[in-house]
Amino acid sequence: MPAAAIKQPSEHTGTIAGAPWRLDVPVNWNGELVVYFRGYAPQEQPLPEVMPLTGYEGWMLSAGFAVAQSDYSARGWSVAEGLADSEALRKHVMGLLGAPMRTWAVGHSMGAHIVLGTLEQHGAAYDGGLALCGVNAPSEELFSGPVLGALAVFADRHPGVLSPGGLFDADVPRWPDAAKIEAALASDEAFAARFGQAFGIPREGMAGGLMLRFAVLHELRERAGGVPVDNTRVTYSGLGNDAALNARVRRYAGEPSAVAYANARLQLTGATASPVVLMANVADEVVPSQTSSRYLDLARKAGRGDQVFELPPIGSGHCQFPPESQAAALAKLRAWVIERKHPGQAPR
Repeated sequence: MPAAAIKQPSEHTGTIAGAPWRLDVPVNWNGELVVYFRGYAPQEQPLPEVMPLTGYEGWMLSAGFAVAQSDYSARGWSVAEGLADSEALRKHVMGLLGAPMRTWAVGHSMGAHIVLGTLEQHGAAYDGGLALCGVNAPSEELFSGPVLGALAVFADRHPGVLSPGGLFDADVPRWPDAAKIEAALASDEAFAARFGQAFGIPREGMAGGLMLRFAVLHELRERAGGVPVDNTRVTYSGLGNDAALNARVRRYAGEPSAVAYANARLQLTGATASPVVLMANVADEVVPSQTSSRYLDLARKAGRGDQVFELPPIGSGHCQFPPESQAAALAKLRAWVIERKHPGQAPR
């Protein structure tokens, strides 16, 4: 049972192994805990001495949940750090709250990726998880496919916009100029339309989505100490004159040690130990719908398809969900776990 002595409301902050964290307990706490997993933060952004509210936890606190969240001990594509830091925080919070009646994992974007990894590795500690607008695919598939693919095809059509030469040229700024990317797209809208359809990137926000892909891929290369992706055997389609494109587009051979590093950070398998609900945006410039949906395929192949349910996508823009939609998604997860009412069950 929850510890009776915890003050309501109250906030608690600290640092564990270099990771700032916070715990917020609302008025009339319902006895349940949400461990929230934040999304990607640029490496250039410094870690705070005291972790502030993120802005995502408001609807959870309003619903009566205590919310614990780690800012992780590293910025960037810090999925391994995020998983370890959040598990250390969950254990620490047990000493403050006692054992909550139920514990839920909730995360956005990269944080959703970590939610899924957490349910695979520490699922016994959670009653279920909610993965929102998630990067829900294995690392090798994600970075060699929709990330590298989109960048390589764009660079083939608009050479020099992302980088003077190849995508991994030395001394290239990690963050390319989004205005230049947008100008290139606007100069060839017919290509932009085909490109968006092929890679699941809406036209609105396309330039920013490509800028972020480039930055994340370069950051991963720095972390891995080499090219961590490979498109030497990838066939691109749906872009017009695909045979000529595939003969011409630049190929990148991954360096084995770098590819192994990237894959070892957090390799999703679909073997979730607890029920998980997925929800994506209809049009997302950062995470294509096929990437958000990918975990359901993985779970089916792992024999855990009955543990994963995907809600219909809503809204446009990356992680653009109204608070009430997120609250409704968590309510469906709770009803699934507590009342055995499957999220896909028709209303009576």
